[in-house]
Amino acid sequence: MIISKNNVLKRVNNKPILWDLFYVNSKDKLPLIIFCHGYKGFKDWGAWDLVAKAFAIYGYCFLKFNFSHNGGTVDQPIDFPDLQAFGNNNYTKELEDLDDVLNFCFTNESFKRSIDVNKVILIGHSRGGGIVTIKAAEDPRISHLITWAGVCDFSKRTATAGNLQQWKTEGVKYVVNGRTKQQMPHYYQFYEDYIQNKERLDIEKACKKITIPHLIAHGIDDPSVKFNEAEQLHAWNPKSVLQPIKKCDHVFNTKHPWEKEKLSEELKFLVNQSIMFIM
Repeated sequence: MIISKNNVLKRVNNKPILWDLFYVNSKDKLPLIIFCHGYKGFKDWGAWDLVAKAFAIYGYCFLKFNFSHNGGTVDQPIDFPDLQAFGNNNYTKELEDLDDVLNFCFTNESFKRSIDVNKVILIGHSRGGGIVTIKAAEDPRISHLITWAGVCDFSKRTATAGNLQQWKTEGVKYVVNGRTKQQMPHYYQFYEDYIQNKERLDIEKACKKITIPHLIAHGIDDPSVKFNEAEQLHAWNPKSVLQPIKKCDHVFNTKHPWEKEKLSEELKFLVNQSIMFIM
């Protein structure tokens, strides 16, 4: 297996994007999976490397990346050394990041020779599920859409809810990271950007536009993003496949760091179901 970690996608007048690639050498062009992490997440979180390896073994080229403003840096991609960047993140920046990653895959010569451009799958976890849903609805290059514990509504999330007047007056509000104990800032620009792009950021509207194969996988007991959000996504796109997963949390019974050499049973089931869906 070929594993290429911490590659840098440089961009003009924008922060670079750090990305990883997992694949097995093949004479045939490989289907491409692009994975988007969630809120307070990153490409190296927990068991995501093991997930990438599992897909690669089955013949997929698996690319995962850090959103440019997720709080990591090129030199320190794990956790959140750059809280200033985190505070300046927003949904449209993440959509732009994903678009730039896709454009890179479709224009880079080595990628073009190696991937099957007719089979490009987006997988998004949590908030990343909302991002990939919107992207899949507006980008004809995407052949399959998969959300893992994906959100159904950006307007009700922590980053856009709360005391708006206080947030506007102070210019920033903070959310505690339970694991790192950091006070993570959200600058008021996040809300302003959401309001300015509310039409585009409507997950319901995007979901109703989806015509490609669409898998919605979600833990029934997810305490962070309730299972009824998955049911709502499925209701908006009745042709989608809803895959409940029993007895697991928001991260499918893994954690960070994940020091085991194998996936949790729940995450293994999720990966297997996803592979069967896109085969």
